[in-house]
Order: sequence, then C-alpha cells, then structure tokens
Amino acid sequence: MRPLTDWPAVAASLLLGVFTDIDDTLTTDGAITHDALAALGALKAAGLHVIAITGRPVGWSMPFAAAWPIDAIVAENGAVALVPPSAPGDALSKRYLQDAPTRAANYARMQQVLARIEREIPGAVRATDSPGRETDIAIDHSEFVHLDEAQIAAVVALMHAEGMHATVSSIHINGWYGDHNKLEGARWIVRELLGRSLDDEMDRWAYVGDSTNDQLMFKTFAHSIGVANVARFVPKLAHLPHYVTQGERGAGFAEVAAAVLAAR
Repeated sequence: MRPLTDWPAVAASLLLGVFTDIDDTLTTDGAITHDALAALGALKAAGLHVIAITGRPVGWSMPFAAAWPIDAIVAENGAVALVPPSAPGDALSKRYLQDAPTRAANYARMQQVLARIEREIPGAVRATDSPGRETDIAIDHSEFVHLDEAQIAAVVALMHAEGMHATVSSIHINGWYGDHNKLEGARWIVRELLGRSLDDEMDRWAYVGDSTNDQLMFKTFAHSIGVANVARFVPKLAHLPHYVTQGERGAGFAEVAAAVLAAR
C-alpha cells in the first residue's frame, strides 16, 4: 500500500465516480461523521457519481439512501439497490438483482442455516440488524458481540458447508446464496442506473474500503484506497488496496474526497 499522497493527481482528475463501503469507512463508532457526510456532498456537487456498497441490510440502509447525497446504496453485498427519489415527493426506489421466487426460496434456506449456526457454534448470534435483511444472513463478530478468530472461521466454514458464499466485514460475517458480491453489485448498478459498462471505464472509478470483504474491490480497481484502519485486516488480505489514507474511518474518506476535489 502506498500513501494516498502518491496517488497521481491526473488519475484523480479523470474520475467519473467513487464507490465506498459504509461501516468503518464512512462511519466512526457506528455513525457517519460530519466530515464524511460533507465529503459525500462535495463529491456530488463536483459532478461525480457516489455509490455506497455495503453488507448492511436493505432495511437498515433505507433512511441513509434517502438522506445522504449519493446516487445509490447497494446493500446486502450487491443484491439490493436503493436509489434516492429524483424529485421531491417521489418514493425511494428499491431494485433487486434476483427475482422474487429466487429470493423467497433462498430466504427460507438461509433462515435454516442461521438457526443452525446459532445452535451449533457457541457465542454466535445473528446481527441486530437481521430483521431488515432480505437476501442474506449476518452473524455479529465485532459490533455488539465479540467472536474470536476460531469462532469466525467456524461460522464461515458452516456457511460454506451449506453452499453459501461468505465474507467477513469489520463487524459481521455475511452469508448468501447467489453469485453476487460487491463487485458484481457495482457492475449491476452502473448498468441499471447509468446505462453503462463499469468494466469499460474501470480506470475512471475509485473504491474506498476497510476490511476483508472489500478485497475483491481492492484487487479490481486501479484506484482502490483503504482508510487507515484497514491495517487491522492486512494480515488477512490476499489483495491490498493500492493506496491508504492517514486518517481512519470517516476522516480517511474525507481525505480521499479532498484529494479528488483538489485534482479537478
């Protein structure tokens, strides 16, 4: 990882948009900071697309999608998109990657896996935001409950044994059925919202994140940036971000925005 100050200004000046994780990237101690919220607004005001991609559930994400200055939130690791209303009085738009019968079948299977995890792995409990989840399940490991590395590995292994995809964020272990992930969610929302191909313009987007469930994005985006608290996960990352901020969490995201705006 190179310091963010090594990021070429010419590359930052050509960006079309910024994708960002939410927990421990935009948020600090569970809430978005004033500087991070102002940074989102400044990027939007400068004409960039701003899209958050998170493992958080769609229900948890809805008030933020309606209030933050962003183009969309892609929730549940790429499965659901929330698009703010385009005009006052319009409703928030909810869009799904999977069709309704697939979601219903997967939901039933996932509830069985969730019950099995809680039954068989001591200390493992569902995340408190689980009622807002529609296309995945989540086990808390660092938000309100602490699981050690062996417990986290056991949850991931059980999810895999049940045929699920599994990722570990800074706070949760997420599991789901389907081939989506943060990268596929990013590709989907660019097609869905902008009518364009992300792969054709990958060098004109940046990604900001902080943990192991961001590493596919770190690998894929030439302009991938970790906020400083990514250091916690570096020993577990097969793919590191190309650049790293000095500040942690929301302050780190604000650094990224300042670098982009200074280059324009």
